[in-house]
Amino acid sequence: MHNHPVSLVTGASRGIGSAIAKSLGALEHAVLVNYRENKDLADAVVTEIINAGGDAVSVQGDVGCGEDRQRLIVESLDRFGRLDVLVNNAGITSPGRVDLLEASEISWDAVFATNLKGPFFLSQQAALAMMPLIHEEQIPGGKIINISSLSSYAASVNRADYCLTKAAMGMMTKLFGCRLAEEKIQVFELCPGIIDSDMTSPVKEKYNSLISGGLTPIRRWGVPEDVAKAVMAIVSDSFPFSTGECINVDGGFHIRSI
Repeated sequence: MHNHPVSLVTGASRGIGSAIAKSLGALEHAVLVNYRENKDLADAVVTEIINAGGDAVSVQGDVGCGEDRQRLIVESLDRFGRLDVLVNNAGITSPGRVDLLEASEISWDAVFATNLKGPFFLSQQAALAMMPLIHEEQIPGGKIINISSLSSYAASVNRADYCLTKAAMGMMTKLFGCRLAEEKIQVFELCPGIIDSDMTSPVKEKYNSLISGGLTPIRRWGVPEDVAKAVMAIVSDSFPFSTGECINVDGGFHIRSI
C-alpha cells in the first residue's frame, strides 16, 4: 500500500483538472491523471508532478463508459493499494451550444453520460472501494469532490443539457453526502464561475465585457488554480464537520444584489 493518500482526478489532462492534479501532487498525494483522448497532455501533467517530487500515473478512460470507470478504480487499487480521494472533474459542454428548441437527443445523451451518469457511478464504485479500507483502518476516511458549475443555477438556453446535468450534480452531492457520512466519506460540490480554460475560450470576448461591466463582484477571470485551492482545502481536512456542501468559486457571481 502506498504511504501517502491516493487521488483519482478525472479529466485531468488540461484546465481545471490539470491544476487540481498538480496541487494534489504538491500535497504528496499519489495522483491518477485520467484522460479520455490526449495521452501526451496527461503524461505532461504526470511528468510535472514527478519532477516536483510527487508520484503520478496517467490512465486513459471515458467516464461515460462503465468498463472504463471500473478500470480506473482497479488501476488505483492495483497500483497503489488504496483510494482516498475522487475528484469528478471530467465534463463536456453542449455540442454546438444550440438553442434548446433545436437541441438533439444525441447531444443530450453525450452530455448526460459524461457529466452525470459517469460521476454518479464512479462515485458509487469509489465509495465501495474506500469503505473496506476505512473499516480496516488502512485509510482514515475518504473524500468525493464534484466539480459542478454556476450553470447549476444560472440558465443558459443554448446549453440546456449542460445546465441540467450540473443542477442534478448538486442533488447527487447531497445524496452521496447523506449516504456516506456514516462511512467516513465526505462529499463536496465545487461550483466554479467563469474560469479561463479551453471550455470558455469560444466566449472569451463576451465574458471579458461582462466581467469588466460588473458581472462578478471580483472583477477578473477565474483561473484553474482558484478551483484547485478549494480542493486542497477540502483534502487537507479544513472542513471536518461538513458534507454535502457546495462551495462557490465564482468571484461572487452567486450573490444577488440591487
